[in-house]
Amino acid sequence: MKKLVCAMLALTMILGMAACSGTPTQSSAAASATESQKAQSQESTAAGPVTLKFGAQADSTPATQAAIDAFNASQTKYKVEWQQFTNDSAQMHDQLLTSLSSGSSDYDILSLDVVWAGEFAAAGYLNPLDVKMSEAGLKKADFNKGSMDSGSYQGKQYTLPFFPDVAMLYFRSDIVSADDAKKLVSGNYTYDDLYAIAAKYKGKKGTDTGFAFQAKQYEGLTCNANEFTSNFKDLKAGLEAMKKFVSSKVVPSDVLNYNEGSTDASFKQGKSVFSRNWPYQYGLIKAGDVAVKVGQVGIAPLPKGGCVGGWLLALNKNSKNADGAWEFINYLAGKDGQKIMSTKGGYLPGFNALLQDSEVTKANPLLTMEGFQKALSTTIARPVSAQYSKTSDTIQINVHKYLSGSQAVDATVTAVQDALK
Repeated sequence: MKKLVCAMLALTMILGMAACSGTPTQSSAAASATESQKAQSQESTAAGPVTLKFGAQADSTPATQAAIDAFNASQTKYKVEWQQFTNDSAQMHDQLLTSLSSGSSDYDILSLDVVWAGEFAAAGYLNPLDVKMSEAGLKKADFNKGSMDSGSYQGKQYTLPFFPDVAMLYFRSDIVSADDAKKLVSGNYTYDDLYAIAAKYKGKKGTDTGFAFQAKQYEGLTCNANEFTSNFKDLKAGLEAMKKFVSSKVVPSDVLNYNEGSTDASFKQGKSVFSRNWPYQYGLIKAGDVAVKVGQVGIAPLPKGGCVGGWLLALNKNSKNADGAWEFINYLAGKDGQKIMSTKGGYLPGFNALLQDSEVTKANPLLTMEGFQKALSTTIARPVSAQYSKTSDTIQINVHKYLSGSQAVDATVTAVQDALK
């Protein structure tokens, strides 16, 4: 009996020791996991934020760096570093292409000219943003339409606006009547209306021509053809409207050699009543010692919308930090980032809600004009193509042949349609 009692006492001691020092209970295991996670978090914080590389062109204003600094200060998880490219668009294109085609992750976020998006998306270099936009509650309608269309390829959205540019109609407000000006500013007019109004005022106050635009064989002609044809939807009628101008005395006699520079010079020097050009022309008029002053200039949208220019933001498909890259794109293209770009650099906002923001309109005098606001809200994209340069070259060559009288309109329509395919 005594041996049995001793055995039971020994067994009880063994079980007690096992309960204290053996396999942990469920609660102690959870506590251990929490401590491990805390340690990992502390280790990550100690290592510092994840670096994101932003491949973008140089900026002569403080805006881009200010936006990057603001993003970096807004959180502690990521740090964006700006990898600056030259402002030579062709050289930047080739450098980016070399990097992306090698599968490099050198750049997490990319700044792209509006005409590159289709090429880079088709090559598989970009990550579509649709899912991330949906998760963030963003809609395409929140952003500049032409910019968004420029980054849409085969039903997927690959870009958000960095900063848009838009073609518009300049007119001499000291020559054009108040009623005609009101009609132009509303955007409720056609190219035939513009022809009639330009012919009506040609010669007033020392002007030589009614309307100057870009009809030289180069990229500018693709843009103008895009506008006249309503984004290439009404090809024959649009091309015939262009030919009506070119064949008349309403435009400069050498308009088939006109680019943006010659168009700008014609208007600034008081030779033309109307001109089709980009916002930079307004800045040159405002800053320069020219015949036409800012107070004599009105702005209106083009009849069927103005061709969009500018730059886009995209996510490198090979980025090792896709979530962080999206966070920066979302910030830079959104209200906060776009406000910095507009107020610090004078760039046009691609986030539509800012078109009515008092700080933004104060920094961008053009945005106080009804006609310009309408121009910015009616932008149209150039063809989104995997081979944009080839497409544009074909359009330029054939449209110029037609305008110069060496090719029939039907043959031109066919050639342009084939190029767009």
